Amino acid sequence: MKTQFIAGHARLPAGMAAKSLYDTLTITAEIDKKYGVIVEASCTLATEHGRDYVARLLRGHSLRDGIDELLAELEEGYLGKAYSALCAALKDLYKQYCKMDE
Repeated sequence: MKTQFIAGHARLPAGMAAKSLYDTLTITAEIDKKYGVIVEASCTLATEHGRDYVARLLRGHSLRDGIDELLAELEEGYLGKAYSALCAALKDLYKQYCKMDE
């Protein structure tokens, strides 16, 4: 295969719809091995719209470039309770990517 699958996890804050389904927020990504580009991504937000938003945000980004740009886009564009959990899960996902690249 020419891709790898990675996941990042973070705790969800109390009072969120997804909290009734999961204790943690998970972001998963399928990544092109050669260029580090996110081919497909998903997350465990409760709404389809939220999951689609995160997938579109991540798709096409190369993790070789780091995640600062993605974090800035989340800060500007995502105004929900899961913001901190999304950032933490994205940082964990990036940490997993860096381990694979060692």
